Amino acid sequence: PPGNRLRVALTGLTMAEYFRDEKDENGKGKDVLLFVDNIYRYTLAGTEVSALLGRMPSAVGYQPTLAEEMGVLQERIT
Repeated sequence: PPGNRLRVALTGLTMAEYFRDEKDENGKGKDVLLFVDNIYRYTLAGTEVSALLGRMPSAVGYQPTLAEEMGVLQERIT
């Protein structure tokens, strides 16, 4: 389902942040390497969810919130 595919990237990122921020006995977090195999699946899921919610797509066919959603994802990655 598109809702699950939309949430999985952010859920994986939340788990990576947890392990990065979790301190060991020396007060250090872990080094984390997160792989996202295909960001287009995230974008496509957002488009499908947007269509199910009745939102009007942009001129190129993507959801109107694409820039905001990708911005949130990229901001959390860096």
